[in-house]
Amino acid sequence: DRGRDFFCLPCDCPRGAPEFEFSIYSPSMSLTSQRVPCNSSLCQSDCPTANQCPYKIAYVSADTSSSGILVEDVLYLTTEDEVVEAQIIFGCGQVQTGSFLNVAAPNGLFGLGMEKISVPSLLATTGLTSDSFSMCFGPDGVGRISFGDKGSSDQEETPFTPNPTYNISITGMAIGNSIDTEFSALFDSGTSFTYLADPFYTHLSGSFDSQVLDKRDTRIPFEYCYDMSFNSTQIPSVTLTARGGSQFPVSEPTIIIPILQHESVYCLAVLKSNTLNIIGQNFMTGMRIVFDRERMILGWKQFNCNVEESSSLPIYPQNSPPTISVGPSSYNPEA
Repeated sequence: DRGRDFFCLPCDCPRGAPEFEFSIYSPSMSLTSQRVPCNSSLCQSDCPTANQCPYKIAYVSADTSSSGILVEDVLYLTTEDEVVEAQIIFGCGQVQTGSFLNVAAPNGLFGLGMEKISVPSLLATTGLTSDSFSMCFGPDGVGRISFGDKGSSDQEETPFTPNPTYNISITGMAIGNSIDTEFSALFDSGTSFTYLADPFYTHLSGSFDSQVLDKRDTRIPFEYCYDMSFNSTQIPSVTLTARGGSQFPVSEPTIIIPILQHESVYCLAVLKSNTLNIIGQNFMTGMRIVFDRERMILGWKQFNCNVEESSSLPIYPQNSPPTISVGPSSYNPEA
C-alpha cells in the first residue's frame, strides 16, 4: 500500500478477529522473530517494559485501527538466482478494528510509503536494494512488486510533488477530447478505484458520459453505469497528462458488474471525493509503475504484468465493490 508507511499484520489477535478465516502471524511460531526494544530508534511510544515497543495507529475509515507491539523478523525476497533474507520491522497487531476485519484489509497493510519505517526504506537502509521499487497490476486481479527496480530508460516519467506521499501533478485529461486542467493526485494501490474531487470529477465523468452510446443504468452505486451492448466495445479512452508532458493511458477506466445471470453493466470506476484526488489501482492496470525515491520520480510503461519476472501478490479482484481507503485522516477520500 503506497499511501501508508507502516507494515502491520494480524498477530495472535485475542479479540476483534473476524468470523471468516484469515492469515495470522504468530511470533511464537517463528524461530527468527524478535521483539523491538523500547530504546530502538523506531520506537516512538511510552513503553511499559523495556523489552518491547507498543504501537497504536488509528485510521479514519470505519473506525479502523491496529494496536500491538513492534517485532523484527525475516522477509524472504526472491531474486533471479537466490533467496534473500531481509530483516524488517513491522507491527504485530493484537487488536484490529474496522476495515482490518472485513474484505478491505483482513491480512494487514504492506507499508510502502516514504518514511523510514516503511518496507522499501528498511531494505534500502540495509543496502539490500536501491531506494526504488515497481508494481505491476494485471487485469486478472494479480499484482507483483519488485524492490530495487528503477525502471527502464524508455519509460515515461514525472517528478513527485513536495509531499510525504507519492503525489504527482496532472496537467491534462483526455476522454476522447482533451481537457486542460491541473491538480495534484496521490498514486495509491491501497485504494481499489480512483477518486477525484470537483471540478475534475465532473470534467472527466461528464465528458465520458457524453461519448457513451449505451443506455444509462442507475441500479449500481457508481454514478455512471451503462447496459452492456454490442457498442460497449467503443468505450471512450482515458489518458492523463503529467507535468513534463508525459502521457499516462488508462487501460481499465471501467469495471464490469454482473446484475443478473445473463445481464451485466459497465461503470466508470471513478468516485467523487470531497477534497483528495487518488489514482487508484484500477488506473494502474497494465502498467509497470516505478516509484524511484532516489530520483523522486514516478515512472511508467505499458507492460504485460502476467510475465513471470518477479514474485506475485494477490490484490483486490477487478470486480470487487468500492473499498474504503484504510489511510490516516489526511488521506481519506470520503472526508
